[in-house]
Amino acid sequence: MKPYGKFLKKQLVTSIPALFFLFSVAHSQQSNSIKPDSVSGYKTVNGMKMYYEIHGKGRPLVLLHGGGSTICTTFGRVLPLFALDRQVIAVELQAHGHTADRNKPLTFEQDADDVNELLQQLNIPAADIFGFSNGGTTATYLAIRHPGRVNKLILASIFYEREGAIPGLFSFIEKGTFSDMPQPLKEAFKQINNNEAALLNMHDKDKYRILHFQNIPDSALRSIQSPVLLLTGDKDVALPEHVVKMSKVFPHASIAMLPGGHGQYIGEVVFEKKGSRVPELVVALIEEFLDEK
Repeated sequence: MKPYGKFLKKQLVTSIPALFFLFSVAHSQQSNSIKPDSVSGYKTVNGMKMYYEIHGKGRPLVLLHGGGSTICTTFGRVLPLFALDRQVIAVELQAHGHTADRNKPLTFEQDADDVNELLQQLNIPAADIFGFSNGGTTATYLAIRHPGRVNKLILASIFYEREGAIPGLFSFIEKGTFSDMPQPLKEAFKQINNNEAALLNMHDKDKYRILHFQNIPDSALRSIQSPVLLLTGDKDVALPEHVVKMSKVFPHASIAMLPGGHGQYIGEVVFEKKGSRVPELVVALIEEFLDEK
């Protein structure tokens, strides 16, 4: 874990947007709780083979995982709860998990276009979108570039300006190397894709993207007319004051700040607090937001 371990312990941060190394093995009990009538498959999206899963029935809710992660490592704790009365469409983005890569850098704009095209192929004209960390930035760009595809937005653990991140985050990422990536996290990727070169490729592309992250203009956020729920931990990668600032830029936004670090409030597998009931509380909070007229 050196030097990552000391930084993570100090900051109480175990996952960061668009970062490659922060994902882990899915719990078998989480996977087993998925309904047996669920389906999974691939669509050819903008020249790339893209993986998706569909669980449950009802109003569609799209889940977009964090950087370097998978559907289950980000949403394994909460996905089965959402699927009790919603149609959950969970995807894996370019170069992550089951989804192929293409010969171009990762961008949030391209991810947003990929999700838009996938939903079109799945005959889902519009959906609620829940994006965590890197996936939250993708969800933001989906609402900017394809507003008709988005009903409501849940944006979890994101910042939209570099100065909104906790001090030292970008220098920490810059110093990190593939050799510092914890072995259990490498194994999580290999359980899906046992290819060292693919793992290194994901690592390098995600690192490049976060290091070159560009501020999202206020005008772009103001263009989003969808209701927005901002979720964050009180020890997250975004400064609390930045999340408050962001909520004032969106035309229709509210905030829920939960105790803990990056993704702990939804049971993200790296920072999951064993026995915590907060993820169930957060699901109830999100569903109330989604069901409001």
